[in-house]
Amino acid sequence: MADNERTNVVLGVSGGIACYKAVELVRLLVKEGYPVQVIMTRGAMEFVAPLTFQTLSGRPVATETFNLTQESEIGHINLADSAAVFVIAPATANVIGKITAGIADDLLTTVLMATQAPVLIAPAMNIHMYENPVLQENLRKLRRLGYHLIEPAEGYLACGYEGKGRLPDPEAILEQIRGLIKKKDLLGEKLLITAGPSREPLDPVRYISNRSSGKMGYALARAGSRRGAEVLLISGPTALEPPAGVKLMPVTTAAEMRHAVLDEFATCTAVIMAAAVADYHPVGFSQQKIKRDKKPFDLRLEPNPDILKELGEKKNGQLLIGFAAETENLTANAQKKLHAKNLDMIIANDVTKEGSSFDGDTNIVTIIDRGGAIRSLPLMSKDEVADLIFDYLLTLRH
Repeated sequence: MADNERTNVVLGVSGGIACYKAVELVRLLVKEGYPVQVIMTRGAMEFVAPLTFQTLSGRPVATETFNLTQESEIGHINLADSAAVFVIAPATANVIGKITAGIADDLLTTVLMATQAPVLIAPAMNIHMYENPVLQENLRKLRRLGYHLIEPAEGYLACGYEGKGRLPDPEAILEQIRGLIKKKDLLGEKLLITAGPSREPLDPVRYISNRSSGKMGYALARAGSRRGAEVLLISGPTALEPPAGVKLMPVTTAAEMRHAVLDEFATCTAVIMAAAVADYHPVGFSQQKIKRDKKPFDLRLEPNPDILKELGEKKNGQLLIGFAAETENLTANAQKKLHAKNLDMIIANDVTKEGSSFDGDTNIVTIIDRGGAIRSLPLMSKDEVADLIFDYLLTLRH
C-alpha cells in the first residue's frame, strides 16, 4: 500500500443541510495533505453537487453501488480497504439507524460495513430528532461497538429551532480525524502538562502577569492526546479552546498551579512544564482598588515557590521536562537550569528572535537532554515542535 493510502480519509456525506460544512472539511483535509475520497448518498446530492467535492478532492465522487464504471474504477471493497479513517459528516438520523441495524443498502453503508478503519460519526439534525430516545439508544450502541462519535454543537438550527444538533465546525472534526490517524505511540503514558501564564493579584482589578498565550502548552496537549496518551492540562488563563480528549484544570495564580501539579504528580508518568509561571508575587493584597496618586508607588514583590525544582526533588521514575525562555546565552542558561532542577530534558527558546516570541504560532527551539545531546531546530509551527518533543521523550523513555 502506498504511503498516501495509509492516510486516506474516506468521507461519507449523507443528506442534510449541513452538507455545506462537509465541503469545507474536504478543503481543510486536502490542505493538510490528506488524500480524500468522498462518498455521497442520494439525499446528499440534493444539497451539494458531486462536482463540488470532486473539484476540491481531485478524485471522482463515489455515489452508486451498481454503477459499473464507478465499481471498476473505484470499487466498494477498495474504498473500504484504503481508508485510514472513515468519517460520516453529516450523519443523519436515517444513516445512523441503518448503521446500528447493520443495513447496507447503498454505497455508503456498504463500504462502511466492509471497512476495518476507525469510524468517526458526526451527527447533525433537528434538536428533537437528536433527543429522540431511539436515536440516543442507537448512539449508545455505536459507542459500545467501538465507533467514535463527535457531539453535535449547540446553536441556531436551519429548521428554525435552537439547541443541540448542529454539525460541529470543520476544524473540530479535523482535529478528531488527526487523532484517529496519528500513531498511538504514547499509549500508557499519563501526561501532566502545564500551559499559559499565571496571574498574581495586586488588588481586585489589577494583577502581575506575562506575555504567555499558552499556545505551546496546548499544542503539547493536542499532540499527546492524538498519540494515545491520557493528558491532564493544568492551564493558567488563556483565550484558547481546550484540545479534544484532554482533561483541563484551570488555575490562576502560581500558588494554585503548584497545588494542582503536586496533587497530580504522583499519578503521572511524565510532566511537561510549559507554563510561564510568575517568579514573583506582590507582598500583600489590597482588598480595595489602589487609587491613583501623584506620589510614586512602591511595589514590593517576593519569590513564588519554584515548582519545577520541587518536582525535580520529588520525582520517582517520572520524566520531567522544562522550558527556558531566554534573551541571552541560550544554551548555557538552559543547561544550567536542566542540572539545577534535575530535569530529563529542557526546551529553550530565545524570545527576542522573530518567530520565537510569546503569543505566536511558531517557535525556534533548542532541545537539550540529560545525556548532554543538543538539538537546535529551525523555525516551525508549535504543533510540529510538540510532536518532536514527544519523539525525543520516547527516545529518553526507551
